[in-house]
Amino acid sequence: MKKGLIFDIKRYAVHDGPGIRTTVFFKGCPLHCPWCHNPESIKKEVEEVVTVHKMDGKDFPVKEKVGHWMTVYEVMNEIIKERIFLEESGGGVTLSGGEPLWQAEFLKDLLFSCKEEGIHTALDTTGYASRKTIEQIMDLTDLFLYDLKHMDDKVHIEYTGVSNKPILNNLMFLAEHKKNIFIRVPVIPTINDDKVNLSRMIDFLLPLAPAVQEVDLLPYHAMAAHKYKKFHMENRMINIPEPSEEEMNEIRLRFKQAGFKVNIGG
Repeated sequence: MKKGLIFDIKRYAVHDGPGIRTTVFFKGCPLHCPWCHNPESIKKEVEEVVTVHKMDGKDFPVKEKVGHWMTVYEVMNEIIKERIFLEESGGGVTLSGGEPLWQAEFLKDLLFSCKEEGIHTALDTTGYASRKTIEQIMDLTDLFLYDLKHMDDKVHIEYTGVSNKPILNNLMFLAEHKKNIFIRVPVIPTINDDKVNLSRMIDFLLPLAPAVQEVDLLPYHAMAAHKYKKFHMENRMINIPEPSEEEMNEIRLRFKQAGFKVNIGG
């Protein structure tokens, strides 16, 4: 029986697609974005970390496993517990990560099980996968929450470790097949918020309407800094500021004037 590596299941999520959702976080990602707010999702392996709890002035180290292998049946049991909230709110299940497409066979089986149960499915993805993988799952996915990080391939490779070419090609392919797509742009000051990159994004996305139904601008925040310490990972974002409200509104206006429905946040 196939198993997937999962590191969290979040209930009552309201920023991962329409309605109230249960979000399943896959562990493992081929990208290594320095601004990732789930750095524990990057390695495709079970990790053990030590968390220090303090009590009465004493330290008590506690070992914690991050990631566990689950069957589709086990994941579905967790999802179905929330069915009433999902249905009444017009919500569903969002599969996130990490990168779910990196566990393609398990992802396909889980999506199929959700469809059998009549549960709306959203896939939060970098889009970095083979065309074959995209073809396997696209008709089982009701909504794609599709990341777009940078239009310059060299810069994309510098910051994520991979080319943006398959990402852009897969996005065009999904749009050609009239799939429902929300674009998600992480707004990272000094890295991808310049006018040239934003203009290239807009020019690329315009021909993909009406498949691209909205653009969600996700402001970078430093809230995950403690996770990098916890997992003994280098934090390359120490000197990167969070975008101001004014800066986010200016970027929002650029996309809105181009004709897109735009949100700040998911």
